[in-house]
Amino acid sequence: MVRMSAEEPEELPAYAERVLEVAELIPPGRVMTYGDVAEWLDEGGPRQVGRVMALYGGAVPWWRVVRADGALLPGHELRALGHYRAEGTPLREAGRAAEGHLPKLDMRRARWDGGTHT
Repeated sequence: MVRMSAEEPEELPAYAERVLEVAELIPPGRVMTYGDVAEWLDEGGPRQVGRVMALYGGAVPWWRVVRADGALLPGHELRALGHYRAEGTPLREAGRAAEGHLPKLDMRRARWDGGTHT
């Protein structure tokens, strides 16, 4: 879960700073998974990145660091969806059988590999 308060600790742990720096590099309309961020840093794993985002992610574009299955962050779905739509992030809309359900991210098209900002 992403902490949405504006409160910032006086000093972030070094690993948290590195995770948040990667989150800020992700271009609008693109995403990286928790595992992608850990791999980019060559340190930690998806759970560690998720923990950092939960504790400190409110100060960065938290909606761009996501679950590998493309599901929207529980408890923050509508807020994230607003960001995705505003940025043009590729989504897979819920089909008729899933009426009333929220879309998922189209991970094949939305995932950013850390290369060019396209």
